[in-house]
Amino acid sequence: MAPTGRHSRLAEHAFSPHDAVMGAAVRHLGRRRFLTVTAAAAALAFSTNLPARGAVAAPLRKARITSDPFTLGVASGDPLPGSVLLWTRLAPEPFLEDGGMGTERVTVEWEVALDEYFAAVLFRGTAEAHAEYAHSVHVDVQGLTPGTVYYYRFRTGVWLSPTGRTRTAPAQSSVTSSLKLAAVACQAYQDGYYTVYRHVAQDDVDVVFHLGDYLYEYAVNSAGGERRYTDIVLPDVFNRETMTLADYRLRYSLYKSDEDLKAAHATHPFVVTWDDHETENNYAGSIPENAIPPEEFLLRRAAAYRAFWENQPLRAAQLPQGPDAQLYRRLHWGTLAQFDILDTRQYRSDQAYDDRPHAPGPESDDPARTITGAAQEQWLLNGWQSSSALWNVMPQQVCFSQRKFDVTADAALSMDAWDGYRASRARVVAGAKAAGVDNWLILTGDVHVGYALDVKENFDDPASATVGTEVTCTSVASGRDGVEKPANWDLYMQANPHMKHYDARRGYVRAELGRQSTRLDFRTVSAISTPGAPIATTASFVTEAGAPGLKPA
Repeated sequence: MAPTGRHSRLAEHAFSPHDAVMGAAVRHLGRRRFLTVTAAAAALAFSTNLPARGAVAAPLRKARITSDPFTLGVASGDPLPGSVLLWTRLAPEPFLEDGGMGTERVTVEWEVALDEYFAAVLFRGTAEAHAEYAHSVHVDVQGLTPGTVYYYRFRTGVWLSPTGRTRTAPAQSSVTSSLKLAAVACQAYQDGYYTVYRHVAQDDVDVVFHLGDYLYEYAVNSAGGERRYTDIVLPDVFNRETMTLADYRLRYSLYKSDEDLKAAHATHPFVVTWDDHETENNYAGSIPENAIPPEEFLLRRAAAYRAFWENQPLRAAQLPQGPDAQLYRRLHWGTLAQFDILDTRQYRSDQAYDDRPHAPGPESDDPARTITGAAQEQWLLNGWQSSSALWNVMPQQVCFSQRKFDVTADAALSMDAWDGYRASRARVVAGAKAAGVDNWLILTGDVHVGYALDVKENFDDPASATVGTEVTCTSVASGRDGVEKPANWDLYMQANPHMKHYDARRGYVRAELGRQSTRLDFRTVSAISTPGAPIATTASFVTEAGAPGLKPA
């Protein structure tokens, strides 16, 4: 969640990302500044697996690395039945612009085994870590067994990475009985410690969904903000807003240096999507927060998107092309769940009413307005039409359900959430109904609080049908320690009868999907201003298959 309002958004800067002429010009500009998929095809740091036995290993380059290059840890992501994406990034000096790697291309070995001791390596191969991609490595391992836990690691020269643990999804036709997931979001480094991630790492979940604001563009001072380091002095490179590719790369280095975040990544596969702060607060499509030309902002967006891909366990399909990247995608967990991961930033119309809280009106209710873009919206609806999953889960960024800020008839709503795109929301609700989606679960980040919400067919009529369930997962760190009951708790609960829970402490949501029901646990810590706080389940709900709506567990 970001401050409301923006600085003098000018009408002449209303730029459509679908404008063919300007789009071509921007893509051309992006190609001049950044490598594109086509230009980089021969040099991508990707690898496919080779059998461990009988394979002829490629000759290794001399790495000439004199200290541990795996300071940012390892990660895996986007599990499929037969493959998973493995990630690492070489950075022996993570707080230097080049990570201490210079411009040399380095060969990295990788291994996958069924045991953490690598007694029997099943797959191994090599990948090239390129300076053009900040020496990140993305390995799309193929030929794995569905529904299986694997261990992986990387090696370059004499250096061995930490061991990572991951898993594949069950076969899409498999009648899977359960899935346990964690939903996290919003981790402003300067707001406190990542204690929540230590607990996520220790939780017995199958996969973690990160719903945006993995990174914040704001300056981080030498003491780490609210972390108030006394034994660490962060360099000045972090004490400025991120603007350039080097800035964003360095900021990921700072975030990924956190031991608790590294532990969570090493323990569970992640499925990531972004919100605004990975680029800039409250941007909308090609329109920045401040009044600068879109073509200038899109250079910044290209840098942000590029660094996001470099630092996340994402496949080649998500590699940006200049300022554009297709992040929305679909995953399955047997016949139990279909995940439609959305991107509600890149294609949205500009926020109505200068992005300030406002009652619904002609500007916000314009049917032409969209938060997903037409192509993504149609992709979502088509996916529901063809879905055979019991649960259709929609991981996305901003609050989907209506959220009135007052009890008055003309109560203001957030113009940065789906409330500011009511026609877009109505089309999605209608599409879910037309597709016969009976068990619709929406996972949301952004707001730095935990909500449990019944999704209504008509939010202005509390008696209308409940068509789904939404949970917001609060934040890992953004908003500092937080409180159990904010000052506006009574007001919000009265103004929004479909809101069943509201808590402003830091934490995550744990969901266990089953054939009969889904259980939703809100897990919160008492504080993040000091590390090591215990975690507790502070609220639990159940939504039954075939009977939308939240019930206390």
